[in-house]
Amino acid sequence: MDHAEILLIGGRAGVGKTTVGWEVSALLRAASVPHAVIDGDFMGQVHPAPDGDPHRWDITESNLTAVWANYARRGYRRLIYTNTLSVLPEATGMFERAMGPGARIIRVLLTASDATTHERLVRRELGSELDQELKNSARKARLLDRQAPAETVRVATDGRTVLDIAHQVLAATTWAGQHSTTRP
Repeated sequence: MDHAEILLIGGRAGVGKTTVGWEVSALLRAASVPHAVIDGDFMGQVHPAPDGDPHRWDITESNLTAVWANYARRGYRRLIYTNTLSVLPEATGMFERAMGPGARIIRVLLTASDATTHERLVRRELGSELDQELKNSARKARLLDRQAPAETVRVATDGRTVLDIAHQVLAATTWAGQHSTTRP
């Protein structure tokens, strides 16, 4: 495989992106498929946002480029990347620049009802930002629903097991059939 392949797992807060990303990774490890995982939230976690960039695209791209270069130098060509807005068209250029021209991008948008995400966020957000997280989650769900490209695979998470969701997400790639027992 010459070009990098990236599985973008996006969706509103509380939809299960990180959990599903790790379960997809577990499935790939069980099949001996080399890959890397990045939680995109950590790539741009700075305050204040540089140069008024509300999505922190610039710092995120810089960090993603550096981290991916380390993975690629060691032979990795597949990346699972979880982040709320990663599936949006404006993120495409960032991934192509960071991972090289010709990178294959697979977009998966996890969805869940307001009730489901509210329940999950109440369990997860133990600090002072629950109310803000709930508002942002609802706003970003609407944004993602309107702006995710047509080829984005939408996967509902309400009332489903993580393993079931991960199998559906992995099916959006061709990776499950590409077994390798050697290092990348």
